[in-house]
Parts: sequence; structure tokens; C-alpha cells
Amino acid sequence: MLSRSFGLAAGLCVVAPGAVEAFTGETAATSFVVGFSPALALPLLVGLHLRQRAVSGAFGEVAYTLNLVGLGLFGGAAFTLNLVLFHLGNPVLPAVTRFAFLGSAVVFAIGAILFGVAMLRGGVHPKVPVVAYMVAFPLLAVAARLPDTPLTSVVHVIAGGSLIWLAWSMAPQRQLARTS
Repeated sequence: MLSRSFGLAAGLCVVAPGAVEAFTGETAATSFVVGFSPALALPLLVGLHLRQRAVSGAFGEVAYTLNLVGLGLFGGAAFTLNLVLFHLGNPVLPAVTRFAFLGSAVVFAIGAILFGVAMLRGGVHPKVPVVAYMVAFPLLAVAARLPDTPLTSVVHVIAGGSLIWLAWSMAPQRQLARTS
């Protein structure tokens, strides 16, 4: 399943830089890898929703849609922050750009929380990574423009770990052949 493979890659693109940055601080290489993770996470988000769609109802549809839009917006912001602005130091951004970054973070944070609630209510996905997802990703969105610290590195590792666990849980269930 492609959503599983992309989810594993997205998780690794968050976990590995987070673990490295705990010791080195943010580097061009770690920033580069993190910048691509939101794009890789999109197929996982679709797969998670499709797997629980039958039990998530209207709330699940709204939560998924908000999280998908938020991930798209914040993914663009994360790409820009990590692959463009990182190399420019601390540029003075126009107010409209700062509001756009903040707005994308807020939409993503709310979407992640609501989609996490929908996943918990649906009971299809494992609870521990769902809770980690709905806590860690909003924290990352809010902290995106703050200086990196060991605490943000830990949050990156937890967030990426939740993606890896959720992706891993998407393994196809093997059905036993029935004998008549």
C-alpha cells in the first residue's frame, strides 16, 4: 500500500532530523529532509481516512478535510521555512507572509487535533500513536518559527514516531484461507 510506504518515509523524515538536531542543532541537511516530510505524509493521511471512513461519519469527514487542507498549507510553509528561509537567516517578512504562516499553522493544528479525535472515536487505528499525532503535530506547528531546542527535537521524534507507527499499522491484514 503506497500510503503506508509514504507514511513510513514521512515519519523517518521527521524522526531522523529531530534526533540529530537534539545534538547538533538545525543544519542545512536536517532542514532539507524535514522540509519534504509534509508532502510525503499526504498519502498516509488519505489512507488513514479511507481505512476508517465507514465509521467516522460526518465529523470524521470534516476533521479529515480540515487536516488535509491544513497539512497542504502548513506543508508549503514548512517547505519554505526549511528550504528557503533557513538559508536566509532571519529575514524580515512582510506582515501578510507572517499571518499566512501563522494561519497555516493554526489550520493544521486544529485539523490534526480534530482528525486525531475522529481516529480515536473510530477506533480503527492504534490509540497511542493517534494521541501522539494529535498532540505532537499541533505543538510542531505552533513552534515552527521558534528556535530549535532539545524539547522541539523530542517533539519531532514523537511526531515522526506517530507517523511511523500509524503507517506500520496500515499493513494489510492477512486473511486465513477458509477450508470447506
